[in-house]
Amino acid sequence: MAAIKDDVSLLEFLDLSQLNCLNESAEHPFALIVSAKAVNTTTNYLLSDADEQLLLNIPASSRAFWRFNQSVRVRSIVIKSSAGAQAPKGVKLLVNRPSIGFEDVEDAVEPEVAQILEISEEDVKEGRPIALRFVRFQAVTSLHIFVVSNQGGAEETRIDSVDVLGVTVETTKDLSGLKQADEHAH
Repeated sequence: MAAIKDDVSLLEFLDLSQLNCLNESAEHPFALIVSAKAVNTTTNYLLSDADEQLLLNIPASSRAFWRFNQSVRVRSIVIKSSAGAQAPKGVKLLVNRPSIGFEDVEDAVEPEVAQILEISEEDVKEGRPIALRFVRFQAVTSLHIFVVSNQGGAEETRIDSVDVLGVTVETTKDLSGLKQADEHAH
């Protein structure tokens, strides 16, 4: 699937101060692949620690998840890995949650989970955009990406880059002047 014409990378809208990833390797943390607020083109990568699962969180509050500094509409996601067997396969996406841990997502199913993806080895190797159910990703302020499994059942999961594609939502205009104008009209 190609990105829709008006879609942009939403990485520039990340609130990096709230970045969090559970089960990340100390040597290869999530922050290294998104700190530029652009698609990672360096040799840095995210690697899981104790097993293949990862929970990428960018929080809404002072707690854990994918936080944007304004509301966005997410249309597709790109997860790229050159690691074959270590590349992500099963992924669950959640939106606008205050804080979550593995216990919140391991057994969760749709509709509690916004979408469950099974990413093909080709899509993750090529970094192809994966279309999301647009209706479930309309006013996103935070995104949680739970990597359930990898392509080859390897001990660790590796992600070279992540991108989120969509559009920003226009914020509501200041309506304070409407009441005054209405009162003067009567």
